[in-house]
Amino acid sequence: MPVPWPGMRCPYCGADDTRVVDSRPVEGGGAIRRRRSCETCEQRFTTYERREPALMVRKRDGRLEAFDPAKVRAGMERALADGGTDSDALDTAVARIEAFVEEHGPEITSVEIGRQVLVELRSMDEVAYLRFASVYKDFAGASDFSREMQSLEEPRD
Repeated sequence: MPVPWPGMRCPYCGADDTRVVDSRPVEGGGAIRRRRSCETCEQRFTTYERREPALMVRKRDGRLEAFDPAKVRAGMERALADGGTDSDALDTAVARIEAFVEEHGPEITSVEIGRQVLVELRSMDEVAYLRFASVYKDFAGASDFSREMQSLEEPRD
């Protein structure tokens, strides 16, 4: 038998007995702001309800895990090490990748995300692109680097 949800806890006294006093949409309808009152201590507090995106990534080994833009950013930062790329450009690139994932979700493969990272890195820093590609495409030797460098010389679609 499922356990009933205890309700919203008061942040002041911890009581489960709270009631909604006012409720309205905020953030362009992306969230709901609720003004609440504790029946025990009579303190008032505000809560926000937001949809939590359920974007999942199918890893190469078949595992499924939640999409984490921080992991994408960390991978790009490693590739961009010593590249002098500013933080705003990186933020913008990660936001474009996140938008791509949302558009192609709710489930996307890590391979598709990796391709998008390569697209962003190619336009930001060719050395970072090669660093990331060497891991992403599992380079085995110098010929792989040479082939990838040749592809950088070719015009993009």
